Amino acid sequence: MAIENKWFFEKLKIGLAKTRNLLVKNVDDIILGEKVIDQKLYDELEEILIMADVGPSFTHELIEKIKEQVKRKELDKPELLKKVLRDTAMDILMKNEAPLRIPGGEIFTIMVIGVNGTGKTTTIGKLAHRFKEQGMPVMMAAADTFRAAAIEQLEIWSRRVNVPLIKQKIDSDPSAIAFDAIAAAKSGKAEVIIIDTAGRLHTKVNLMEELKKMKRIMARELPGAPHEILLVLDATTGQNAVAQAKMFHDEIGVTGIVITKLDGTAKGGVIIRIARDLNIPIRYIGIGEGLDDLREFKSNEFIDALFDQDNH
Repeated sequence: MAIENKWFFEKLKIGLAKTRNLLVKNVDDIILGEKVIDQKLYDELEEILIMADVGPSFTHELIEKIKEQVKRKELDKPELLKKVLRDTAMDILMKNEAPLRIPGGEIFTIMVIGVNGTGKTTTIGKLAHRFKEQGMPVMMAAADTFRAAAIEQLEIWSRRVNVPLIKQKIDSDPSAIAFDAIAAAKSGKAEVIIIDTAGRLHTKVNLMEELKKMKRIMARELPGAPHEILLVLDATTGQNAVAQAKMFHDEIGVTGIVITKLDGTAKGGVIIRIARDLNIPIRYIGIGEGLDDLREFKSNEFIDALFDQDNH
């Protein structure tokens, strides 16, 4: 493994320490010294899993799997429970591991959605940096015209990563900015367009209508657009992140997920719940403020870091 990847893995391991304490260490504690797998053990395990935000579906699935293995006499020692937990989580995450593939040589549009405060604008800046480093001509578009701060933030990122930005004045029609961005790309200014959008949930109906209109206009101007609808979720919000994902997916249709702020939260288990309940590809995870702290999601890396197993 390259030194850079080793560095990221170590950082991920440190970032997941609180989640590990809540999930893995607590599972260790209940199985320590236990001689039998009984109902009391199931009840304690269930409580830990629910507390760790992995969700009721995953918890039920895991406990049923353990009971089945006990019945078949494949599982006779409590310490083997951890392997079942690890393998079940890995299976679920692997099903949702799908890196974002940008074909190259043609215009590719990414509409980035999510509620305010999830780290949406920062994610866009880091994605722009990432694609530029990979040799793609990138452009950002500031279509969250409701907040002056969102436009200013993208302007800062535009200068920082040296990527052009399409913007208009505050309160402009967001769809007009998406239109301008596609027109600029068609004239040869970029291949990849990353579009920021508003995330003000207190006017949910207006917001959803605005996003649907933007989708329609993009599709009209460029068949197949938006090619990716990327939802940014904040791991620290736990179950709220799942509710947000369901809402956006039902209304707009989400093609990929970015999970930010995984470092320093005990709610990192929510990634398993999101994968299990929503079945939408997890494209990237964020574990810090740095430019390179947004990475492609890799299930084995995440699970090894969570269970503190250094296979890297």
